[in-house]
Amino acid sequence: MATGSLLTKAHMMRVLVTGASGFVGCELIQALSKAGYAVRAAARNLSSIKLDVNIETVPLPDLSQPVDWRPLLRDVDAVVHLAGIAHVSNAITEERYDKVNRLATKSLALAASMTPNIRRLVFISSIRAQTGPSADHVLTESDTPAPTDAYGRSKLAAESFVGGYGVPATILRPVVIFGSQARANVAQLMKIASLPFPLPFGAFSNKRSLLALGNMISAIQFVLEQPATAGETYVVADQTPVSVADMISIMRKANGRSPGMISIPPDWIGRALRAAGKADIWDRIGGSLVADAAKLRDAGWKTPVDTPEALAAMIRPPRP
Repeated sequence: MATGSLLTKAHMMRVLVTGASGFVGCELIQALSKAGYAVRAAARNLSSIKLDVNIETVPLPDLSQPVDWRPLLRDVDAVVHLAGIAHVSNAITEERYDKVNRLATKSLALAASMTPNIRRLVFISSIRAQTGPSADHVLTESDTPAPTDAYGRSKLAAESFVGGYGVPATILRPVVIFGSQARANVAQLMKIASLPFPLPFGAFSNKRSLLALGNMISAIQFVLEQPATAGETYVVADQTPVSVADMISIMRKANGRSPGMISIPPDWIGRALRAAGKADIWDRIGGSLVADAAKLRDAGWKTPVDTPEALAAMIRPPRP
């Protein structure tokens, strides 16, 4: 197998991106194409992929079933593995998380090791592979992983196979990623911020790390091109953590509104949510989760934007 030499755009490297129709995948394949890579975009929903001269599309098999990766890996130099279940849900069984996130990743890593031309594998894991929805300390790669749910456990288990078969590999553990097409937590917060009345988050001082979509894309490109990142695991986060109050204030100001905050003790809100059976919501908005990406920055990665700037840009109406 080829060693992890620098993947240069000049050689028109072909990169397989799994999960290419997802929130991160759609943006990544366009960025790689513009950077001069040949991209093989694998997805279940090919109709949502914007085609480009450097992008070819291939159907992604059902990852809950055994996958023959060989046709997808043919003539590919590097792999970015995004495909999988990318969120926490009580409606999804541990068995399904295990099949889609762990076993499919294991079979991909094994197949890549038997494909002579594969030089790099980049696996997109999650900060939830090492923690629950909140943490009482700043998270770094040196922490002992302690996932608290099936999603996090499946991601951590998948990590154990990445690079285990000899392919030079890098693992990224991003925090919550946000952008204009964000879903789940960030989408819910955008809806809350758009409400026409004051919100009771003025007293919230908790901090949470976020990751702008553009910064996530730059991190993937960075590790893909840097041989020194092979064999490493990196936390990925913007530099400036923000509170829920900060996020809503930034979003409202971007729309030309005042922050519109009133101060109610966070504990009161927490007790009310727990009493209503919404403890998971409280964990996401009331707890802190700060992650430090110093290791990746020390390797040379630079964030194009920081959280406050990117949040405002996400909300601000486009110029005519």
